[in-house]
Amino acid sequence: MDIKLFKNSPSGKLIRANGGYWAFLPNPLPPPINWDADLVSLLSKADRALGSLSGLGETLPNPHLLIYPFLRREAVLSSKIEGTQSSLSDLFLFEVTQVEKPPDVREVQNYVRALEYGLKRLNEFPLSLRFIRELHGILMENVRGNHATPGEFRQSQNWIGSFGATLNEATFVPPPVPEMMECLQKLEKFLYTNNNLPPLIEVAMVHYQFEVIHPFLDGNGRVGRLLIIFLLCSRNVLSKPLLYLSAFFEQHRQRYYDLLLKVSANGAWRDWIEFFLQAVLKQSEDAVLRSRQLQELQRQYFHIGREKRFPPSALQLIDFIFMKPVINTKSAQDFLNLSFPGTQKSIKMLLEAGILTEITGRQRDRAYAAREVLKILDKE
Repeated sequence: MDIKLFKNSPSGKLIRANGGYWAFLPNPLPPPINWDADLVSLLSKADRALGSLSGLGETLPNPHLLIYPFLRREAVLSSKIEGTQSSLSDLFLFEVTQVEKPPDVREVQNYVRALEYGLKRLNEFPLSLRFIRELHGILMENVRGNHATPGEFRQSQNWIGSFGATLNEATFVPPPVPEMMECLQKLEKFLYTNNNLPPLIEVAMVHYQFEVIHPFLDGNGRVGRLLIIFLLCSRNVLSKPLLYLSAFFEQHRQRYYDLLLKVSANGAWRDWIEFFLQAVLKQSEDAVLRSRQLQELQRQYFHIGREKRFPPSALQLIDFIFMKPVINTKSAQDFLNLSFPGTQKSIKMLLEAGILTEITGRQRDRAYAAREVLKILDKE
């Protein structure tokens, strides 16, 4: 680690670890922030955009039609930042067939499981170190990196650097284990304290602090991005889990990493917070736009169904494909609670109407995709 970069940082200090290497110890939150008209204006815009998205979540007759696919889109993109290659279609197909293609789709599925678990857990348990460990345990179960003590904070030093870099060649070295635990306890105290900060500013600070502490041997980036949505929901600034920032972070991946590092090196909190607020603003607007496009497509499909005199089961299946754009006969049958022949008849109607497309090319164990739904979800 280049100690000259961090030597005079206002965000923390360098400490010499027992092994003789240098590590960075962040200051407790919150840092001083220089408020000015530009930052206040950006915060106001981000708040309004998030409020519009939250209001949309309240007015939807069935918000799960958006929550389910949006949550999975976040899982794909957050995992992609860490190097996975699975697409949204891969994930949906895996969920109905359990066939792994590509193999890292299980990592994305674990992200989905951790997200769903955390959203339920918030109803009964506050955000805490225990909560964070539980998320990590689910995230790292039976996947690449599962040797890295899933669900447990690290007991050895880790570091951040290019592939194959040694500790001495690292770009950044987080706190050694004893100091790491102290930092985590202070972070937990901050989460419990009424700090009177605007919620979006608080979330931006917590995300940085978690990443710089880097408390796990693997999975820190994904857990840190999971915490964003849980904080927004727990602070009641988002009525439904519809906002996810990984698309913005993935699009601006290098800047995302650079700004986190700049906070540690230069105390560049203002730059990081502006970037974070821009992410909230852009992704809130993006989620509202995609939601409206999906609702419009759904209206078009129902219009087609009425014109072709679809039975109620086929109209119900239209609802289902907006929640799960890749289905098979079994998943459709479970949803419709119909006989096998009745379910196949409904699927056939959607195939003939061009709403569904068969995607396996097989005669047995077929799967069907709502390609237009996937296109809206998957486009940049």
